[in-house]
Amino acid sequence: MTVNYNNHFIEEKNSMIISLRRCLFLILIALITCANADSLKAPANIKQTSSDVVQKKLTTLETSFGGKIGVYAINTGNNEEIEHRGSEPFPVQSTMKLIAVSALLKQSSQNKNLLNENVRYTKNDLIYWHPITGQHLASGMTFEELSNATMSYSDNPAANIIIKKDGGPKSVTQFAHSIGNKSFNVSHYEGSLNSNPNTDMDNATPKDMAISLQKITLGNILTQPLKTKLVSWMKNNTTGDKRIRAGVPIGFTVADKTGSGDYGIANDIGVIWPPQCKPIVLAIYTVQNKPDAKKRDDIVASTTSIIINELAKNDACF
Repeated sequence: MTVNYNNHFIEEKNSMIISLRRCLFLILIALITCANADSLKAPANIKQTSSDVVQKKLTTLETSFGGKIGVYAINTGNNEEIEHRGSEPFPVQSTMKLIAVSALLKQSSQNKNLLNENVRYTKNDLIYWHPITGQHLASGMTFEELSNATMSYSDNPAANIIIKKDGGPKSVTQFAHSIGNKSFNVSHYEGSLNSNPNTDMDNATPKDMAISLQKITLGNILTQPLKTKLVSWMKNNTTGDKRIRAGVPIGFTVADKTGSGDYGIANDIGVIWPPQCKPIVLAIYTVQNKPDAKKRDDIVASTTSIIINELAKNDACF
């Protein structure tokens, strides 16, 4: 029998070509599959959990002053969030003024003359810490002036007049709940707010307060002109220089509202603008175990620094 070696060689060659084409086809399919898998991965700007290093630093900081720190931070540039005891309730003290003033501003959207309405009050209304209302006892103040005094100077009589206009502490709490802040629970006026961390009154979680702050100052709860007023008052705050402001790098802009009380309470909630970057929303609550404990502004500043440094690791903007 005669074997045709040329034909046999051609058949083997054709077989090798087919096999090679099949390999190339399979490689192509694999590459397409990998590409699709990559496209299904979560984007780089999804929520990220805080590192163990941050948790250890904050725990060490708590040990250093014998208290608790509640933190919730949101980088609106990439949606990274950091929290420490973020879902635990803390006494809010004067940080509740943000909610009270925002409720009034919301009212003013329906009543265009509300902020210009002049309010008269008496000497009996001048409870402790009245740096602005004390100067205008004879003339009274408009609700816009009272709001400015509340947010920029933490004036207590001004805040109480606003809370009354809102409908009382219960109505302020209802407003907070209406914007999603379900943990907010305020039952008293300024001057009588609870400071005891073991009592379930006049408190909220850092997470809820941070999210409320973001919704109010950066969201659509208030109109842009009203947001501009509120943020301007907060940027001019005179009570926060040693807290969040002391923990951010030079060049960062801060709009904040502080709160202080017995049990060494030193709170601060604020919006932070790094140069050329989207804002950071930060809520810090601190409390100690003894009623006569000294408030520690430096703990708030140190906490701020820890948070900013951590956020910087995942955001080249700052």
